[in-house]
Amino acid sequence: MSQVREILRQAAERKRRNVLADFIFRLVREKRLGVVGGVIVLILVFTGIFADVLAPYGMNEINILNKMAAPSTEYLLGADQLGRDILTRLIYGARVSMFVGFTATAIAVLVAAIIGVPSGYFDGKYDIIVQRFVDAWISFPSLLLLLTLLSMVGQGMSQIISVLGILGGIGASRIVRSGVIGIRENDYFLAAKAIGSSDAGTVIRHIMPNIMPIMVIIFSVSVGGVILSEASLSFLGFGLPPEVPSWGGMLSGEARLYMEIKPSLALLPGLALATVVYGMNVFGDAVRDLLDPRLRGGES
Repeated sequence: MSQVREILRQAAERKRRNVLADFIFRLVREKRLGVVGGVIVLILVFTGIFADVLAPYGMNEINILNKMAAPSTEYLLGADQLGRDILTRLIYGARVSMFVGFTATAIAVLVAAIIGVPSGYFDGKYDIIVQRFVDAWISFPSLLLLLTLLSMVGQGMSQIISVLGILGGIGASRIVRSGVIGIRENDYFLAAKAIGSSDAGTVIRHIMPNIMPIMVIIFSVSVGGVILSEASLSFLGFGLPPEVPSWGGMLSGEARLYMEIKPSLALLPGLALATVVYGMNVFGDAVRDLLDPRLRGGES
């Protein structure tokens, strides 16, 4: 019996490897722009993970004598108005963007599943009540909601991740609900109900495996927007504390007073933010097209 289980496990592992290899092959062959986005995402992840190794200085290391220093061998991209190394701040900003983007989006996907799966599965009055709540929630301007919630819970990494994740998940639940409703029309779902499968068993065996591509798509296309939202909130002073080197925070505060004197204070974090969001978006679009044939676009 144990040998049979081991054979089945190995077969499942080979199947997963084949699926991953097929996805990478199709990505390279059909979505060349998506490959560029994937490379940008990998660079962001690598930089964020190894920020402590890559950064030449501490993220808040100040040297007053080198305020507004020009690029040199000591400071490759120069120093800011407090004498902090701009390159170091950019590298640690990549870690912040990676952590906030991926974590908040993962929470959003979880919230979307918690709301969308029961709503699409049970239908009826429950679905009507939940969807009217979702309609009311998404009818408010997202920036106004973010500012209101963050003014209530305060600044901090965990606060901004929670707020962005919950707010994004409520809106994304509509997509999950639509996927569940589509699955309910399939013969295997009706057969499971006909043989008396429990609600929990039907959801675990038939709903969740079949909406996983939708969940992956939601995750891939949402990370860029979450990173941009975090940068916008930090720029407005409602995001991360000033000592945290967020790209949005590097564009706000006292830095705005010195941007005309040293344009790189705005250009460098702005360029990093634009590049990462662009890479996330084109990679997410490629993943969406490859995982959902109905959304397949032209070769790019």
